[in-house]
Amino acid sequence: MTDLYASPRLRWPQSISNLEQKQEVAARAAARVKDGQLIGIGSGSNAYLVLWAIGQRARDENLKVAVVCSSYETETAALSLGLQLLQLGSVKPLWGVDGADEVDPHNRLLKGRGGALFKEKILWSTAEQMYLAVDPTKYVERLGQGFPLPIEVHRDGVGLLSDKLESLGARDFELRIAGGKDGPVLTEAGNLLIDAWFDQIPEGLHSTLKMLPGVIETGLFEGYPFQAL
Repeated sequence: MTDLYASPRLRWPQSISNLEQKQEVAARAAARVKDGQLIGIGSGSNAYLVLWAIGQRARDENLKVAVVCSSYETETAALSLGLQLLQLGSVKPLWGVDGADEVDPHNRLLKGRGGALFKEKILWSTAEQMYLAVDPTKYVERLGQGFPLPIEVHRDGVGLLSDKLESLGARDFELRIAGGKDGPVLTEAGNLLIDAWFDQIPEGLHSTLKMLPGVIETGLFEGYPFQAL
C-alpha cells in the first residue's frame, strides 16, 4: 500500500503504530474476499487498513463487495471507496474482521478505545465467522496490562457505576474526556465511557458489570470465537 487514505479528506486521525505489520495483516484479510460477499468491518486502525485493502482489491478486480461497519469512520471510508454499505444488525455478514487492544492466552479481548464497543458486539454476534486483525504487540499475559477496561454507560448511570467500581476491584477509573472537543467522549451509540484500570480482570466481570443499572456495554469480549489472521 502506498496510500493510507480512502480520500484526501478522510485521514486516520493519528499516526498508526506498527504500520507495516498491520498492512501485512490487512493484505491477508483482503485476499479472502470473493465477488458478491457481504463482509463485516470493525473499528480502529486495523479495521480501517483492512477496509482500505478490500476497497483497493474490489476496484482493481471489479468485485462487487458489500460491507456492514461498526463505526462512523469505517462507514464513511466504505462509501468513499465505492463499497455498498448495509445497516449493521439488519443482515448477517458471511465473515467479519476487527482489531483489539489486547488479547490474552484464553482468547479474551479488550476493546473499545474508539468508543464503538456496543456496535462492535452487534457485529461480532451477527457475523458467521470473525477474523482478528492484530499485530503481535497486542498479545498479553493478562488483560489490562496496558489499557483500561472501557465501560459504556448512560449519562444517568455514571454516578452509580463510580460507586461500584472500587468494590469490584478497580484501582482507578475516570470518565473519558475528548481530545478534539470540549467535554466527554461520546460513543458511537451516544453514551459516555468510563475507563477502569484493574490489576486482574476476572472471568465473569463483564456479566457483573452489565447487571448494574446504566451500564450499556463493556469492552471485555469473552466467548466470542475468532480466527487470527
